[in-house]
Amino acid sequence: MLVQMQLSRIIISEISESQVIYLREVDGEREFPILIGICEATSIDRRVKADYAPARPLTHDLIVSVVEGLGATVEAVVINELQDSTYYARLQLRKADGEMVEIDARPSDAIAVAVTYRPAKPIYVAESVLQEVAS
Repeated sequence: MLVQMQLSRIIISEISESQVIYLREVDGEREFPILIGICEATSIDRRVKADYAPARPLTHDLIVSVVEGLGATVEAVVINELQDSTYYARLQLRKADGEMVEIDARPSDAIAVAVTYRPAKPIYVAESVLQEVAS
């Protein structure tokens, strides 16, 4: 079973290599952190601010442009697995013919793509992952 989540916090530290994003259950109380890199954290942080518009496409803009240029749409992000303290995600794409395609992605990149959209694309987490990590 998949549970819809929302980005609840972004913690960026200039003195640490690992940044933190928190996902919180949309219709519940569970929340958990994911450690990510500074580039992804900065990209996500910029995207959630309504007034941000890059002068030129950044990496996550490029991903969206490529997907759309191929006639597909980003449907959602699914964080589906946790192994050895590493999260795994899938970026769900719908092709023009209706076929759903899932692309392996780091959660940070997938979330950065999701928040590139207005409104942001949904983020889901597998119940099994939530049971393991959520508070």
